[in-house]
Amino acid sequence: MLNYMIYILAFVVGSILGLLYSYKQHGEPYVAAPDFNIPMAAIAIVGWCLAFVSDNMILAAIGFLLGGFVMGERPGYGRKETALGLIIAICLYGIKCGTMM
Repeated sequence: MLNYMIYILAFVVGSILGLLYSYKQHGEPYVAAPDFNIPMAAIAIVGWCLAFVSDNMILAAIGFLLGGFVMGERPGYGRKETALGLIIAICLYGIKCGTMM
């Protein structure tokens, strides 16, 4: 039970930090970002891969923090990067589960 609480807290803190960062970077009202943000994509890939593939509780919590950071940006920002990170992490998780059998 404590593991899940740590993961949820890490995700919420990451979402709040991502929202604050996004408001600092973009002062305009809602505008969907048309370009693909490479640094945020790298953060999302690393974060979601750590969250799903890591067997260590601390690394998984850091992964949820990083994933929440990108996912928690303002509406219209970070959605493509989050989707890419989740797709790669789910594929790696499937490969990990497939090799364990």
